[in-house]
Amino acid sequence: MERTNINETINKIGEKIKVAGWVHNRRDHGKIIFIDLRDRSGVLQVVFADAEIAKELRNEWVIAIEGTINARPEKMVNKNIPTGTVEMQAKKLEIINKAETPPFAVDTNGYEINEELRLKYRYLDVRRERVKNNLILRHNVIQFIRNFLSDKEFLEIETPILTKSTPEGARDYVVPSRLWHKTFYALPQSPQQYKQLLMVGGIEKYFQIARCFRDENARGDRQPEFTQLDVEMSFPTQNEILDLMEKMTIEMVAKICPEKHISQIPFPRLTHKEAMEKYNSDKPDLRKDKNNKNELAFGFVIDFPAFEWKETEKRWDATHHPFTKAQNPDNLPEKEFIKHLNKNQATILAHQYDFVCNGYEIGGGSIREHNPKILQAIFELMGNKTEDVIEKFGHMLEAFSYGVPPHGGIAIGIDRLIMILNNEPSIREVIAFPKAGDGRDLMMNSPSKIDKEQLKELGIKFAEKKTKK
Repeated sequence: MERTNINETINKIGEKIKVAGWVHNRRDHGKIIFIDLRDRSGVLQVVFADAEIAKELRNEWVIAIEGTINARPEKMVNKNIPTGTVEMQAKKLEIINKAETPPFAVDTNGYEINEELRLKYRYLDVRRERVKNNLILRHNVIQFIRNFLSDKEFLEIETPILTKSTPEGARDYVVPSRLWHKTFYALPQSPQQYKQLLMVGGIEKYFQIARCFRDENARGDRQPEFTQLDVEMSFPTQNEILDLMEKMTIEMVAKICPEKHISQIPFPRLTHKEAMEKYNSDKPDLRKDKNNKNELAFGFVIDFPAFEWKETEKRWDATHHPFTKAQNPDNLPEKEFIKHLNKNQATILAHQYDFVCNGYEIGGGSIREHNPKILQAIFELMGNKTEDVIEKFGHMLEAFSYGVPPHGGIAIGIDRLIMILNNEPSIREVIAFPKAGDGRDLMMNSPSKIDKEQLKELGIKFAEKKTKK
């Protein structure tokens, strides 16, 4: 007999069917035993009129049951679950796998349980209704994004995970090459350069649900690896990019989270200066009622400063990244604009924008600098020697020499967006297998050592720690 999903049982009254899943809980009434059986789709009450059949069952055992679906008596209807109008009269039980007593309950919301313990046994935590629903929402959001952008003629294109280490803000995770000793790949902090090179390639409209990696110190609600929606367009205006994201977000919320309401449409657009003066934040919380968990206050912050002074390094750096286009309101010609850049770093604005919601930055992007001479000047303005620019970014400058269209894009943090939509306190709650706050994977016990043979093959030796005498 084929298995029936539990959520389908409400349409099976009077039928003999087979269900399978986990024992959610067990209630012994002497001669009769009740269990709640759980699968991904829901929970079903099962009645064992012959208690002998089910007397050894315990929570989280994996079982299959054959029996008849009956309507519950009116007084016994459970309005709290979708299957509360039916129950199964069990006739046959198969114990597929027994289970040890779990280290914590999975029938609560889990907030009361130590997070490190939940992360160590994350495969059990995922059985929790709340965590499961977070992952379902994540799937639905990503599926909506894919369909929305595909309908707008964007192409979903994968970019490499093994790439080149370049200075883009955070530290890179590096991967030693076995075939080319003393050289390293890096894991991408974002697909920034690849998506721009796709614009050079004439793709014009690109997106990707991209994995990104940043080797940062423990910083609260951050993860060493995370997921973002990456979007790039050729020949766009800034408003076209923001309008696209606004339309996508409005339609997504209406379809997937209809219980939510957006406080202001169209989304407000504040300059960085306005945001700092009015809210003292570049990611202002624009909600009218901050206690209303279903209010979403989206907005865009635009016109960021192009450069910021790094006091410890005594140099100017790009506020966003070096590929961001600096504003040229007077339409100065190339040479004059380069002179202007080198004299007015403190006051020049950028074609840079952030996407904010409820006091969080959920995305950011910019129009890119497509003139290779201006781009090289920006790298040098940031303190890079010409030979270093060629070493680190020569491939980009060369690509731009073959005819590059004006282009720009945005990246939206999927983890943070889902966190806000489901009112979760941390992005760890919406990632299937997150790292702890200090970057460790407590379930897989990583990072971990590798054996000496692997190190030898990679040509790696560890320096001995010097001990103080």
